[in-house]
Amino acid sequence: MKRIGAVVLLLGASALAGGAQELALPNRPASLKFAAIGDNGTGDQPEYDIGRQMAAYHRRFPFELVIMLGDNLYGRQDPQDFVKKFEAPFRPLLDAGVRFYAALGNHDNPSEQRYPLFNMGGARYYTYVRRNVRFFVIDSDLLDPQQRAWLEGALTQSTDDWKICYFHHPLYSDGKTHGSQVDLRVILEPLFVAHGVNVVFSGHDHVYERLKPQKGITYFVSGAGGQLRKGDVKRSDMTAAAFDQDCSFILIEVSGDDLYFQAVSRTGATVDSGTLHRQPRT
Repeated sequence: MKRIGAVVLLLGASALAGGAQELALPNRPASLKFAAIGDNGTGDQPEYDIGRQMAAYHRRFPFELVIMLGDNLYGRQDPQDFVKKFEAPFRPLLDAGVRFYAALGNHDNPSEQRYPLFNMGGARYYTYVRRNVRFFVIDSDLLDPQQRAWLEGALTQSTDDWKICYFHHPLYSDGKTHGSQVDLRVILEPLFVAHGVNVVFSGHDHVYERLKPQKGITYFVSGAGGQLRKGDVKRSDMTAAAFDQDCSFILIEVSGDDLYFQAVSRTGATVDSGTLHRQPRT
């Protein structure tokens, strides 16, 4: 089983106040670079602001993919809505060849799995690998026995250094509106622990939060890609860092046994950053 310890480097309050686009990641040539957003699909100004910040960071930190944590489109989902609520705000990244890999949220139409730019391959849940990282994308809105069997099989077969799972509903969250999805935790956490999952990303609560490792796994909530619930975090003993004052996204870099992360606000300020170290399998 894999275990990770976190060494966290938090920036001070001055970083929150300004809009400086400072890169807190090593940006090594051969590393895997990606970003994470959740609950972005509003088509409103904050989503467009997030898209612009991601494009600005991409010019210095050329991430190759973006993981989408659900609620990719709110409301109507006609062809023009895919343009307004996804393609237009993220056009610079799409034009640069960045690929988006979506998970379904409770506001998403299951037909999104056939939308080519979400790269779901027509499936509600799927897995893919990049360098030494395997991603497992789960449909947490309908965790039926078939999906659970698939997930256990996929996790068992994986011999990749890093196992990263992502889906919409957080197993751990200090968000006051939704909080921890305990019923899902009962089902998923034993699989994650047994099969050496390292990191889990979710959305749903419209805030940023990083939880202290739970049974050796680090959980991130990134549900403020287009909507914000200001002041919604009620900090607890499991809170490592949180930001609920503006919309945000996360930049991630995996290099060997280290995963570096940087959470960025809509104005370009760094609100959390640090490193997770993967312990060798015993």
